[in-house]
Amino acid sequence: MPGAPLTTAEDSVLLVQITDSHLFAEADGRLLGLDTHDSLGKVVDLVLAEQPVIDLALATGDLSQDGSVASYQRFREQSSRLRAPIRWCPGNHDELTAMRAVADPERLLEPVAEVGAWRVVLLDTLVPGAVFGRLAEEQLTFLERTLRQAPDRHHLICLHHHPVAIGSRWMDRIGLHDAEALFEVLDRHSNVRALLWGHIHQEFDGWRDGVRLLASPSTGVQFAPGSEDFQVDTRAPGYRWLRLHADGRIETGVSRVSGIAFEVDYSVRGY
Repeated sequence: MPGAPLTTAEDSVLLVQITDSHLFAEADGRLLGLDTHDSLGKVVDLVLAEQPVIDLALATGDLSQDGSVASYQRFREQSSRLRAPIRWCPGNHDELTAMRAVADPERLLEPVAEVGAWRVVLLDTLVPGAVFGRLAEEQLTFLERTLRQAPDRHHLICLHHHPVAIGSRWMDRIGLHDAEALFEVLDRHSNVRALLWGHIHQEFDGWRDGVRLLASPSTGVQFAPGSEDFQVDTRAPGYRWLRLHADGRIETGVSRVSGIAFEVDYSVRGY
């Protein structure tokens, strides 16, 4: 269950999403030719320059590339510079045992946060050994219970894998494989305002039955929108900010860093 609210209900609140950092145990580890630790540091620098007050930060999976304890320690060190409460959820590259070793006894993996008039819920879509995602029955039960417990709160649901097609054939094969089960739960509740995810390494903004659908760029390598097969994009790393209002409105945008150049290492097929 959530602890004390992070802000009072009458406030509008500012959230920041950072996702898909893919850090390594080594400080200079590279994904597809990009130094992911350096890239994450530059994104955090940008957040600090643009967002002086953050009520909650969200890290929506693939914090690590190699699943090492050291990689999660590096992520925690970088993200702690945001000087804000932060919550993590796992992605397909993450290792829960190592995540928990670094997160405990902190509240980093608590799946519910109360912030302003909103409840933020983070789901676990990790399938060990797989790239695609699923929601276990206990996750669906937890989500149903959480939505019922706070009918008067606006809800932001966060997860790693994308639950809708994004128009990229190779990515859509490795999204959330039981999205229909997720939407069966959500469709029973009128207090869900938005879904927010990572995984796709690109910006996405859409709607489904009055619910906002949002995804964000990686803090590292980007994937080309609309690509049939695996393809890296030339766009810069970035993050998403969300202003959540007490009346349920959402203002949001994506901001990207400048000055990062690297040569894509296509000897690595996939990620």
